[in-house]
Amino acid sequence: MTTLPVALTRDRDFMKLWAAQAVSTFGARITREGLPMTAVLTLGASPATLGVLAALSYGPAFFVGLFGGGFVDRRHRRPILIAADLVRAGVLITVPIAAWLGWLSLWQVFAAAVAVGAASVLFDMADHAYLPALIGTERLVDGNSKLSATESVAELGGPALAGFLFQWLTAPFAIAVNAVTYLVSAVFLMGIQKVEPDPEPVPPQHWVADLTQGFRVAWAEPRVRPLLLMTATNGLFGGGFAALYLLFALRTLHLSPAMLGITVAFGGLGALMGAGLAAPIAKRMGAGPAIVVTAVATAGSALLIPLAPAAPLAGMAVLIVSQLLGDSLGTVYNILGASLRQTVLPQETLGRAAGAFKAAGGGTMLVGALGSGVLANVIGVRETLFIAAAGLAVGPLIALASPALRGVKVIELETE
Repeated sequence: MTTLPVALTRDRDFMKLWAAQAVSTFGARITREGLPMTAVLTLGASPATLGVLAALSYGPAFFVGLFGGGFVDRRHRRPILIAADLVRAGVLITVPIAAWLGWLSLWQVFAAAVAVGAASVLFDMADHAYLPALIGTERLVDGNSKLSATESVAELGGPALAGFLFQWLTAPFAIAVNAVTYLVSAVFLMGIQKVEPDPEPVPPQHWVADLTQGFRVAWAEPRVRPLLLMTATNGLFGGGFAALYLLFALRTLHLSPAMLGITVAFGGLGALMGAGLAAPIAKRMGAGPAIVVTAVATAGSALLIPLAPAAPLAGMAVLIVSQLLGDSLGTVYNILGASLRQTVLPQETLGRAAGAFKAAGGGTMLVGALGSGVLANVIGVRETLFIAAAGLAVGPLIALASPALRGVKVIELETE
């Protein structure tokens, strides 16, 4: 094992990237809650309108995945990150301004959801391609674990922060705080001093060719191919869970909003645990077997959700167990899967490959979310969640059937 010249916590450029993501991730939690709350509390949105808003939030992952991969691969990634932050800040600040002037409408909230969602997906794609150039492949698991830990803390404390801001400032004006977080993130990113290598020359071509090449690169690598298939299947059935989870918890299990908030916070705690477990589990089991085992366990934890009894305290207890297991092991799976892709795929194709993953997951999630809503009206919410849970078992079966993935033992697992 090689010795790291500089630990990540003493790498000033990585710490600036980490700080930027920490600030913007907490801000993103405000947007995630703030736009729907603005629609409901300020504009009187109906449940159907909230469904449209949710679909508009999912859509950018699919469409930016279609168009964005070649854009990322042909350019330096850090300027894309900075531009995405500035776009998100500029779009969000229009919401409180319009509310203050009395001009705010549902159409503006819809437009903000689409624009911020698109910029966020492009940010994620560029960040995925930028990290190996910033810290080197030998520290990817450590770096991805630290960044994932920040997201977990945001999920743990973000809802409480958002609730305080909504009560203190009201929903539209709380979004102004989110705009500031993206500006702060951009400032941190501007302070990174390491010179990013020039991107490998990629001939200009139609976005269809870029997307096709992204899928081709991912499909041609036998260790990554199962991850692509799992992303598509998890998006399809996970989209069903995402669309129905809140409705199931509030109406079927009769949880109060406060109980639901506590339950979600346990998911953040589980994800934080998973961020610290990724490297040790991979070292002990091997990276490929760890991906397979955590995929199986994550899918199994989802089955607990439709089994939860329709009694608030008992139902909440079952959901908390599912959140802890699913979010912790799911985080391990995500960290190791991302690190594997960043390590084995050619660096000059990471943007297009990320676009393929975003398009595959985002497109199937749209289908799953819309389809689960229709199916739930016919057979019921709990029954639809059982079908979604069964569908999530498809991903682990793909992993188990892949000898190339199971055979991955090391991804450069050095940590501090």
